[in-house]
Formats: sequence, C-alpha cells, structure tokens
Amino acid sequence: MSKAPELSPQPRFAYAGSGVERAAERRGDEAAIAALEGDGRAGFYAVGGEAVVLKKREETADPLFSSAEARALGEARETVFLGLIGEAPRFGVGLDPAAVEGLKAREDLKLVDLRTIALQGIVAAEHLPPLAEAKAILGWHAHHRFCPICGAPTRLAQAGWRRDCPSCKAEHFPRTDPVVIMLPVASERCVLGRSPRFPKTMWSALAGFIEPGESIEEAVRREVREEVGLDCARVSYFASQPWPFPTSLMIGCHAEALTDQIVIDKSELEEARWFGREELRLMLTRSHPERLTTPPPLAIAHHIICAFVEKGGDVLR
Repeated sequence: MSKAPELSPQPRFAYAGSGVERAAERRGDEAAIAALEGDGRAGFYAVGGEAVVLKKREETADPLFSSAEARALGEARETVFLGLIGEAPRFGVGLDPAAVEGLKAREDLKLVDLRTIALQGIVAAEHLPPLAEAKAILGWHAHHRFCPICGAPTRLAQAGWRRDCPSCKAEHFPRTDPVVIMLPVASERCVLGRSPRFPKTMWSALAGFIEPGESIEEAVRREVREEVGLDCARVSYFASQPWPFPTSLMIGCHAEALTDQIVIDKSELEEARWFGREELRLMLTRSHPERLTTPPPLAIAHHIICAFVEKGGDVLR
C-alpha cells in the first residue's frame, strides 16, 4: 500500500519556533543594552507600520541591518531589544512613517508586509519569529503613546518591554490577544467555514477571541455555538501560533460536536458546512475537483485540519 502524501510539512507554522533567547534579565540594565546595540554582531529588524524593510538579494531577501545601516534608514520612534541568537543581539526598530515613505524610492530595498513575506518565502524561515516579535511589540508601542489612566505621554522603559507614565507613575506592559481557532469534529466529519474576506475557494477552521473571564474550553464552545449553531462537549488542545496581526496568539483546538444542524451567523461567516476526511485530503493536496482549498501551511488552521485528516476522531483523545 502506498504511503499517503505528507500533509504537514516542517516547519509546522510560520512565526513559531523562535531561536531567540529573550534575555529578559538584561532589559532593565541600560548600560548593558547600549553595549549590546554597539556589538558588531548585533542585527536590527526595521518595521514601519505593516511594512518590513528588506535588503534586496538575488535569492531570499535579507531583513537584518547593522546598527549603522538601521540608523541610515531614517528616524526611529522606538528601538526594542528582542533578545539573543547565540551571542548575537537582535533588535527591532520602529521607523517613523515619513522615513518609511522615503525608503520606497531606494532600489536596494524592498518594503513587504509580514504575511506576504511568510507566504512567499521572501526571507529565510529563521527570521520569521523575530520579525513577528518585532512587529507585534513595535505595533503595541505605536498605539500606546499616551497613558490610559491620566492621558499623559508615556515613555519607553525596560528596553522596549514597558511604557511608563511620568505623570501618574503607572507602568504599562504589552499584551497578547488570545484567539481560539478550532475544528468541530463528529466521527469522520468536521465543520469548516468561509469568511467573506476569504478567496472564493478557501475554507478554514472557525475562530474567535477569548473573552474576559473565559477559559479556552469555554471560548471554543461559545464561538462554535455562535458561529455555526453547534453544541460541543470535549475540547482537545492541539498547538498554538503567534499571529502578529496585530498581537494575537492563535490557540488551536479540536472540539467534539454533539449536534448536527448548522445555523450560520451571517455577520461572521458567508458559508459553513460538514466535510469528510477524504474530501479534506483532496483540499489539502490541492487536488479537489471543484478546486476547494484550505489555508496554506503557514497558518495553524492548515495543521489543525491535517491532524483531523490523519487521525479522524482520535484527535479528541
């Protein structure tokens, strides 16, 4: 019997599996951080809004800049210490929007959003996790320049991992938004949905933000009930994926569906229906007769679906 095609190629997810040692104990030592910035092995990732700045190369682009190269890109709003790869320091530089606009004319550079970088393999895979870290933390800074308690301007602290209010002395820390992404499963079938923003042929797992005071399991059951009207019992954790759009953590699960009748929330989904394992296998391998597809391997949804195709109802064990 021939072996089934590999459905879950490595690396499993984009933006996960970071090689960065965050070295959080160094963040409060300004002299140590300054020394790391001046280290000849230091590398800087430059981000301006949704754009990542890359150096053009014949094959994969290079996202790392030296300290001098990073300064030459233009005014930096923040510089954040990301951590160490081996002994090499890594930093994220948040560029002023005017500086980013000025870089568009440079022939030695290209500006690309992080999702496209991962989807098209524009940089080497090991750069994706620190780029996600840089984009998420710099995006947080861009939206937290004023104290939510008293309204005063805040200032960067702890090498970029805190903002302090000089007026009311409040300390503000970056947050990650937890999102459940799940597959309701009943024996040999599961439910996929289609958002209006998806390509017309793509179907994916259901997803939604975890609400305050809610466990992962409770959020899975609530979101499935709200989006497709199904009741669920057991919830099995699969894996998680950082998703820096802007600062989410995708928590992948499979859920035991107890009911069968789908009732779609049209404000969330355009369509939803049951799929069998063999039809899903065709979708994953891009051989479905109607050209139906699943999300690409960079997304955790792809691998949640793969696990069900490979194991069926056993994914709930």
